[in-house]
Amino acid sequence: MDKDPKDTNEEESFAEMFERSFTKSGRLEPGEKVEARVLKITGDWIFLDTGRKGEGVLDRKELLDAEGNLTVREGDVITAWFLSSANNEMRFTTKLGAGPAGSARLEDAWRSGIPVEGFVEKVIKGGYEIKIGGSVRAFCPFSQISLGRVEDNTQFVGRHLSFRISEYAENGRNIVVSHRALLEEERQQLRERLRESLVEGMTVKGTVTSIREFGAFVDIGGIEGLIPISEIGWGRVEQIGDILSVGQEVAVVVKRLDWANDRFSFSLKETLADPWEKVVEKYPAGSYHSGVVARLAQFGAFVTLGDGVDGLIHISRLAAGKRISHPREVVKEGERVEVKIEAVDREHRRLSLSLAELGRAEEEAAETLEIFRKGAEEGPKGMGTLGDLLKRKMEGKKK
Repeated sequence: MDKDPKDTNEEESFAEMFERSFTKSGRLEPGEKVEARVLKITGDWIFLDTGRKGEGVLDRKELLDAEGNLTVREGDVITAWFLSSANNEMRFTTKLGAGPAGSARLEDAWRSGIPVEGFVEKVIKGGYEIKIGGSVRAFCPFSQISLGRVEDNTQFVGRHLSFRISEYAENGRNIVVSHRALLEEERQQLRERLRESLVEGMTVKGTVTSIREFGAFVDIGGIEGLIPISEIGWGRVEQIGDILSVGQEVAVVVKRLDWANDRFSFSLKETLADPWEKVVEKYPAGSYHSGVVARLAQFGAFVTLGDGVDGLIHISRLAAGKRISHPREVVKEGERVEVKIEAVDREHRRLSLSLAELGRAEEEAAETLEIFRKGAEEGPKGMGTLGDLLKRKMEGKKK
């Protein structure tokens, strides 16, 4: 009797599922690293799904923070290391803790790369004395305690940290450990997640890690990038330290992502209000303002009116009726001057300026000319000469 094709498909599907259920059923070796999903959390244990036959368990205490709060939830995926198996139950750990059991497994931890929990006892020559496994002494070089440069080596003393054993010799009498190795692994995992989600133009939060003359470095959790000095503020920045400090949390815009060369750049100023958005209202044509001469060029003088807003006094607008060869003959860098706004081009971020005294002189001349023109139109009766008109104007100003 021939089989129904439908029955055949069902048998094949069942066979495939049965096969898949045993794809990870092979024996785990002590120290083998796995990714496991948290199935259930009880008062003492955390039950794990490793994708293999058998139940995985982990001591709940391993995933408590310094305040005693649980750091995972059911459904989370964690990294763990296999310890042993008994009665169809697999024991795992995220790090070897204190006590005799931990001490006895230190060599296994070294061979398999399982993290160990340690206590930073004190600063010694070249590094730190670390107590692991309850009573075993180990050495951690200064360079292996943190990812970045540490200004105060005593800041880690008295803290419980996780370490990886990098050297194990003389039956455990000579042990070298590294906290940095674990931080680098964690950072690499964060970096991979960022690579999948981060795009240029995105605003992210980060922490200032160092300040240089050319900019500030910011860590956004997985990668470190540079805010060039030109991207710190809309105005000219002389001292970055006046605006940012190490450890400060900032919001930045991602400007460039170069994963191949490990180069990333950010912008702080793009998270700030653009002063040119309201430049027309704040600096309308014909208004007078005070500013500082920022730079001199052959063709004119640049004047800073506010953060991120500069204008140009063309050389032809620096001296009334006098020909000059360079702006330095009239103004100098750093000098405060009063200027008149002659024209505003917000689209191209340009302000045309003139020295205030020149602007006022031209306004007075134009006003006098207008008075004379009106007088000429009304006729000579009762108006007098041009000199009479100017005299009356001056007397009106005195009043």
